[in-house]
Amino acid sequence: MAIEKAIVSSDLGLTPNNDGEVIRLTLPQLTSERRKELSKIVAKQAEEGKVAIRNIRRDAIKSYEKLEKEKKLSEDNVKDLSADLQKVTDEYMKKIDSIYKQKEKELLTV
Repeated sequence: MAIEKAIVSSDLGLTPNNDGEVIRLTLPQLTSERRKELSKIVAKQAEEGKVAIRNIRRDAIKSYEKLEKEKKLSEDNVKDLSADLQKVTDEYMKKIDSIYKQKEKELLTV
């Protein structure tokens, strides 16, 4: 019953059919309007992923700077670590962009 309620309230446009043991879902054909809505959702999730990565980068750099102030890391170490971190950040930003573009293409192709 809880699963059925969650499906109905999920705003996915699905109507569950519960026979007591199995919940059946009939998936309607995607309209162009729904495809655009899903594309916007994917874009929002991609942007949220990028923001999360940038926040992690910011926190890591703060940690590096704190360690530098405590004399546990040299200035050169901080620069090297920051450069490595930027490379990893750029790599994951590109992955997010690639996945987003692929998914958008899938959604908008009829």
